[in-house]
Amino acid sequence: MADDMGSTVPRRQLGRALRELRTEARMTLDGAAEAVQCSRQKLWRIETGIGAVRGVDVKALCELYGATPELTGALTALATETKAKGWWHSYGDAIPDWFELYVGLESAASRLREYEDTLIPGLLQTRGYAWGVYQHRSRMSGEERERLVEVRLQRQALLERRLPPAPKFEAVLSEAVLLRIVGSSSTMTEQLRHLLHVGRLPNVSIRVLPLTAGLHFGAVAGPFVMLDFPLRNRVEPDPPVIYSESLTGALYLDRKDEVAVYEEVWASLTSLAHDEQQSRQLINKIIGEVHHG
Repeated sequence: MADDMGSTVPRRQLGRALRELRTEARMTLDGAAEAVQCSRQKLWRIETGIGAVRGVDVKALCELYGATPELTGALTALATETKAKGWWHSYGDAIPDWFELYVGLESAASRLREYEDTLIPGLLQTRGYAWGVYQHRSRMSGEERERLVEVRLQRQALLERRLPPAPKFEAVLSEAVLLRIVGSSSTMTEQLRHLLHVGRLPNVSIRVLPLTAGLHFGAVAGPFVMLDFPLRNRVEPDPPVIYSESLTGALYLDRKDEVAVYEEVWASLTSLAHDEQQSRQLINKIIGEVHHG
């Protein structure tokens, strides 16, 4: 039954945004439901992301809460997406870049597992490295680049937050990621030292998949993040989400069979990767070679 309802991802994002707007407007669930002439139960279902939402309801709620025209437009566009089966968020569509869908999910997750074979994951990047990544986007102004780098660095605070408890973050990085120079060799040295530093956090695990592992399941799957969510006063937790990004958009998968395949990929990656201690040794070795090479 749940599979027929379309992707839960846009519904959850929409519900979270509407709940935040209602809180900012200092309205209770009952008060807001009465104002837009719907039942308390219906509004609760919208805010918890249980069912598909009509654009007209979103518009009415945005007007009631005094949302900006831009945010109203973005949330109404998101409502049309809640009916989609699998869900693809394109960066060029009606939902603008500043409405960071993934960031909302990331901050709500209790566990993040990320595989990367091209770049250092965003949560582990230094400012210099992040700047180097965005340098290749010729269409961007310096100001836009700076804003994106800031967003990326702000996201990293979640690894050390106290409440809600910081998520467990497990990263498997292909050795190629450590060897690929982004920026300059000194940028890379700083970045690799940062990996060693963050890897000491109790909730963070950084493991390297050596190139000697050959062709493996992850090479076929490509980079992805698996997000698991806490129980939170519910009998069932929100379903896990697989997030996979490309240059023009991102794919969000949350059907049971899709998640099961990625669990297999993850098991394969962790069986081939160095353990944390061996990974630290390899990172140190590469730092030495970059320095003296």
